[in-house]
Amino acid sequence: MNKTTISPLSNARLVLRQSKHAEENTMATSLLADFQLSQAVRDDIVATAFAIVTKSREMSADRGTLDAFMQEFGLSNQEGVALMCLAEALLRIPNAETQDELIAEKIASGNWADHRGSSEDLFVNAGVWALMLTGGVIKLDKKVTRDAAGWTKSAVARLSGPVIRKAVMQAMRIMGHQFVFGRTIKEALKERAKRDPGSRLFSFDMLGEGARTAADAERYLNLYRQVIGEVGKAIKDEGDDIANRSSVSIKLSALHPRYESVKKQRVMNELLPRVKELALLAKHHNMQLTIDAEEADRMDISLDIFEALARDPELSGWQGLGLVVQAYQKRGLR
Repeated sequence: MNKTTISPLSNARLVLRQSKHAEENTMATSLLADFQLSQAVRDDIVATAFAIVTKSREMSADRGTLDAFMQEFGLSNQEGVALMCLAEALLRIPNAETQDELIAEKIASGNWADHRGSSEDLFVNAGVWALMLTGGVIKLDKKVTRDAAGWTKSAVARLSGPVIRKAVMQAMRIMGHQFVFGRTIKEALKERAKRDPGSRLFSFDMLGEGARTAADAERYLNLYRQVIGEVGKAIKDEGDDIANRSSVSIKLSALHPRYESVKKQRVMNELLPRVKELALLAKHHNMQLTIDAEEADRMDISLDIFEALARDPELSGWQGLGLVVQAYQKRGLR
């Protein structure tokens, strides 16, 4: 009987697959056994965490708009979930009718009135009114807060679908301004120079990619080429150390409409050359290129792509290839 030998790399992949659906208590027990902490170390961790939280609360006046918004709503209630759904989805929907339906569904799912006036941040209060009454993120008249019930009744009666959509989208744009630098890479680079003239590094990402057709994939490939080229020009003054230069991250699902394990051969034949082209372009600009994490079921095929690139002689000597690790997953420890 022939004996099959499993290579170290194949064995590592097997361990990853087994960890994906591992029993949670078993994983937790293993974690605790691997990271035994003395009481002194635990006390030090608690003291450090307490100091960080205390300092953060003392700096509440300096925190950003998004921080204030999320501190008010969080993600543990219906309002917070609805808010994040809108922030993620609304600006990507080109159809006005669909936007109206999404707003109606998400706004109806939460009790926005419960948050009225509960935050000390003026913008949060204005945003609550915008989301609850669709009045827009504007300076609110004092009579709005003095006679909230009456004003609410009359305002809702007056508003139509397009007005609601415009108001909520305005709130999302203001909120998104903190983490969306621009609609194009040129806008983003200009905003970066204005906000932070060279003291921090940036990883430039594109929002909303996801190829459904070959034409989509070609369009995103061209956009990635443009982004890498533009960022490469912009970081010439960041020195020669690739680890201390701004970078670009890409999504493999943007570069192929059938990026999935069951289509492995097709993916390796069609997707790998596109990713290699982008990697060579990043190498030319002496910059890092990170492959973003996606659905957990795509991890195997992502590792196949990553391994092929890491072993490619044309990319030899380039230390810029990166892979995002979803450390919160059970197999993140592997």
